[in-house]
Amino acid sequence: MSNNPRFLVLGATAKTGRRVADKLNSLGHDVRAVSRSTTPAFDWTNPQTWDDVLRDRDAVYVTFQPDLAVPGSDEIIANFAKCALLHGVKRIVMLSGRGEDAAHQAEHALHLSGADVTVLRANWFFQNFNEDLFLPYIQQGTLALPAGDVPEPFIDANDIAECAVTCLLDDRHIGKTYELSGPTAVTFAEATKMISDVTNHPVTFVPISIEELDAALAADGLPDDFRGLIRYLFSEVLDGRNSQPTNDVHEILGRQPNSLRNFVEEVAGTGIWDVAKRA
Repeated sequence: MSNNPRFLVLGATAKTGRRVADKLNSLGHDVRAVSRSTTPAFDWTNPQTWDDVLRDRDAVYVTFQPDLAVPGSDEIIANFAKCALLHGVKRIVMLSGRGEDAAHQAEHALHLSGADVTVLRANWFFQNFNEDLFLPYIQQGTLALPAGDVPEPFIDANDIAECAVTCLLDDRHIGKTYELSGPTAVTFAEATKMISDVTNHPVTFVPISIEELDAALAADGLPDDFRGLIRYLFSEVLDGRNSQPTNDVHEILGRQPNSLRNFVEEVAGTGIWDVAKRA
């Protein structure tokens, strides 16, 4: 790759994509960050949008929507990688999910493409608690999930983004697959209690069944494909297979990942979790 690589970042409005773009921009790089709403637009379901975003790029950060575990993602990833190589893009760093066996076919397809590949498998994000997925429930004071007492080493999306940028810029990471986690595993109940204690805003964790969660998501208007992904993540991936923290963030960055406690204290200062309390 050249001394002045030109980057393409997919998922410009998503948790890691926008952070990767920001970090690359702050380093002075040429960055094209795209999504379905940008110009040019990028849509995984419409290959006709791929050429315009790949043109004049050297490296790509890939996040796949809705998830690499979705059937058919391996074929789409293989086709995208082929298109990227035709445009002269050689370097690809792709975000995947830790413990998602269903995503391995897509990872394998990317490795077979002939591109210089790095795969980053990540645990659940800290930001699920304050940016979207769990936020309204925490604000309302009750987080009900089929999570049981399985510990999860949640990870900061900022750490994932910094790992992605480092891998894009350093050829020593080519061909590697990393498993990115936070430093400590806690249960969803413990994470919820931490938020409650730090904010002094009572938040109760309620264990429920997969069927109860699906019914609640359907009542909230979430489409079936997204609900299916959530069912998969809670029924198969959150079974303890990812409970052991890894050292891969330190291996890439030379420092320890951010802690959930530190994240909660930082977010608590914004007041975003106190909306229901103030209402």
